[in-house]
Amino acid sequence: MAKKFMYMNTKAPYGTIYALESLEVVLIGAAFEQDVSLAFIGDGVYQLTKGQNTDGIGMKNFSPTYTALGDYDVNKIYVEKESLEERGLSLDDLQHLTWEDEDEDWAEKDSIRLVSRSELADVIEDQDVILSF
Repeated sequence: MAKKFMYMNTKAPYGTIYALESLEVVLIGAAFEQDVSLAFIGDGVYQLTKGQNTDGIGMKNFSPTYTALGDYDVNKIYVEKESLEERGLSLDDLQHLTWEDEDEDWAEKDSIRLVSRSELADVIEDQDVILSF
């Protein structure tokens, strides 16, 4: 059985290279058919917000790349509910990320799973490898 890899995203999307590096590593792992999931906690939830504009900071906006995750069969994206609430955000503030379920005639399904802190702890406990960015 394949090992389960979870990528923990805890940093804001810009100002450091962690968010971009995490996304690149996730895409590489998924391309090699790893069982990949992502968790967004703390300021990491900002990585998934809609309408990011990086014009003022001179960095490339890589947030549209998250929409490609479903094409790589990355469909387990956990967002910690408390982290959203602490930042005045809701699920509606995040990009709509989906994947197509070939077992259900390619039905489009949501990739984001809103979970509580305790639910996320249970998911993390079930992983084989955890990488924090």
